[in-house]
Amino acid sequence: MEEKLLDILAEICGDDIVKEDRDINIVEEDLMDSLDFTELLVEIEANFGVSIPPIEITIEYMYTHNKIIALSS
Repeated sequence: MEEKLLDILAEICGDDIVKEDRDINIVEEDLMDSLDFTELLVEIEANFGVSIPPIEITIEYMYTHNKIIALSS
């Protein structure tokens, strides 16, 4: 699951750095914006069957790969 999530995140961010530094703040580094955030939620649901309603979560919960993994588990 973690490797697949890394692949999805790298594709959305357009940079493999998210695979190398799992604590990089993808928002501060301008690797993800609000549209990318929504795309990530859709991809998580489609690939892992985990539903995360956008109204219940903010982008701050997804600043790093490690936070995304915790949320998706």
